[in-house]
Amino acid sequence: MEQNNYQGALQKPTGSGFNAASTAQDVIKGIDLTGKTAIITGGHTGIGLETTKTLVAAGATVIVLVRDVEKAKKNLQSITNIELETIDLMEPESIEAFAQKFLATGRPIHLLINNAGIMWVPLRRNSLGIESQLATNYLGQFHLTARLWPLLKKANGARVLNVSSFGHQMAPFDFEDPNFERREYQTLSGYGQSKTACNLFALELDNRGKAFNIRAYALHPGSVYGTDLGREEPIELFKQLGTHDAEGNIKPEVAARLKTIPQGAATTVWCATSAALNHIGGVYCEDSDIAELDTGQIEHRYDEPSTIYGVQLYSLDENHAKQLWTLSEKLTGISFKTN
Repeated sequence: MEQNNYQGALQKPTGSGFNAASTAQDVIKGIDLTGKTAIITGGHTGIGLETTKTLVAAGATVIVLVRDVEKAKKNLQSITNIELETIDLMEPESIEAFAQKFLATGRPIHLLINNAGIMWVPLRRNSLGIESQLATNYLGQFHLTARLWPLLKKANGARVLNVSSFGHQMAPFDFEDPNFERREYQTLSGYGQSKTACNLFALELDNRGKAFNIRAYALHPGSVYGTDLGREEPIELFKQLGTHDAEGNIKPEVAARLKTIPQGAATTVWCATSAALNHIGGVYCEDSDIAELDTGQIEHRYDEPSTIYGVQLYSLDENHAKQLWTLSEKLTGISFKTN
């Protein structure tokens, strides 16, 4: 029986030959995805758009799930072999509507890429009262994956990718008060716990899915320049992190060390296609390889992007992963049975 990654048992780099400078185009070389169907959330902007382009170029049919259809049409107009569908991951009704529509097609899903996310936002809640970063970055992907599970099984060789972040290191998951009902809201704590949840979900999903030839991964794209993620950014926070100057502009020396968007999409593409992962799942990846465990040996500096790496053990904890699964079913009202 294949080993699982509980407590980081498999969390060791493979020596993939790629690194932080590798691009999505580097990673996809020699890989043919003809006949494969991929679904990606937020695949019309930033690293999601680059991922879409790369998968299409390799022969895949890509269904792009977006909130802003007009923006998506503009960004995707030159790309063939894609389909556009509307979804708002913050709202369960929207997820349900798409899932029911797609389930009716009976099409197998070979890749489900939970890419969309938000960050730096003020306190907002969805229609169920759930904090927006938790709802969008994690519970939306739990809901979507649960509903599409029959079609992932039908592929007989599917992968589910949760685009997480080094931001998981900002906060473990708070099981006592995940919705900031009793504690003071801090946007980075909300973001951090939502990304920790992405890691825990991939860990448990892989353990439950591998019997059906479904593997799951969480990944950190890297510190990437030019995405939409910071559109609501509070500049004061960036100043405190040392990445921006007194006028609120990113420091040139920091910008020069950030990844480009093609480099930022590389790890997603690697997790989606690498043969090195055929018998390994539930791992957290970065720089187109399995990440190393961060046991306190790494000195992280936000003004030095090369130090922003590693995965925390609390996001690979078996008990927390199972506890989160149960809580997610309760918060969404969905029974996610993988058998």
